[in-house]
Amino acid sequence: MNIEQKVIEWRHHIHQHPEFGTEEHETAAFVASKLEEFGIEVHTGIGGTGVVGILKCGDSDRSIGLRADMDALHIHEENTFDYASVNEGAMHACGHDGHTAMLLAAAHELAQTKNFDGTVYFIFQPDEERGTGAKAMIADGLFTRWKIDAVYAMHNLPGIEAGHFVTRPHSVMASESSFEIEVLATGGHAAMPHMGTDPIVVGAQIVTAIQTIVSRNLSAIDETAVISVTEFATNGTVNVIPTKVTITGDTRSFTDIALHKIEKAIERVVAGQCMSAGVDYTYKFNNSFLSTINTPAETAYAIRAAQTVVGEDKVNGSCQPFTISEDFSFMLREAPGCYILVGNGAGCGCGSVALHKPTYDFNDNILVPGMKYWQTLVEQCLAK
Repeated sequence: MNIEQKVIEWRHHIHQHPEFGTEEHETAAFVASKLEEFGIEVHTGIGGTGVVGILKCGDSDRSIGLRADMDALHIHEENTFDYASVNEGAMHACGHDGHTAMLLAAAHELAQTKNFDGTVYFIFQPDEERGTGAKAMIADGLFTRWKIDAVYAMHNLPGIEAGHFVTRPHSVMASESSFEIEVLATGGHAAMPHMGTDPIVVGAQIVTAIQTIVSRNLSAIDETAVISVTEFATNGTVNVIPTKVTITGDTRSFTDIALHKIEKAIERVVAGQCMSAGVDYTYKFNNSFLSTINTPAETAYAIRAAQTVVGEDKVNGSCQPFTISEDFSFMLREAPGCYILVGNGAGCGCGSVALHKPTYDFNDNILVPGMKYWQTLVEQCLAK
């Protein structure tokens, strides 16, 4: 069986046996066994269920890290093909099965050809979906136990033609943060609002005022952001003014500066509205993902490798940034690198179903281009 057949077989096996973040025990064992079979040094249990394979060739002290994510989603699969998930309520609906298979295939080929001079770190990461896996591997010494000069990652994306690559220098994906605001009042009878304080009116004013943060606090040129209020809940009823309103929402931004401005501006709005109405408040702001910021030099290497594999006409090196988020952002705070996206399929054809849908499937037709991209990137960055 050649590598083109093996990578499909591996992808289908992983797809059929999905595991949630931090629980990727079988997946990690499968990855480790394959790496060992290829003759690659293996380290398991990194950041929980993470796996790192190390392949050295030649005398150079240069190195490169290649990262793939392994976790699945809490989605019941609706596909009926023979490799559909056998684990109830779990599904590879984001293509991490394909990412893992492509990196395994690249490891196989690089171990065979050894056409590079330096060290390659194959990083198989747990729990990307919840944003904890990269941080766990970093905390467990990913960048201190080993010398990784630059780190790269790849993700599939429906809506882009299969096998086409897109990326850009600087911010390619947004940060993701959530906030929770509690407006605390005395409440009262709906017929006698003057006898207490009303958190609903204050909460409504807060929601409206939050909409001005982006337009009046951030630069329209280089601080693009989104703030969405997604829930407004009270403990009142039809004839009772509540004592508490809870407002939750989500924010996305492309720079750390914008992120910090948003965090402070939301609380300033809340504090001002609550003070004017004479009510109290609590405020929580949680950052789950930082913005994914590609470094220019490493982005140029990624673009060149992709162009070598599929041709210049199928690579967009200056795409628009995406407002979705990725925990690879934390690795890019530890080392320079680049996050690139490969098209999974567009229109109504194969691979066009959106990520996180119960009928999504990774497009097997992009496994080989993805594998060759990784192999070419290593051979060019660590050229003999």
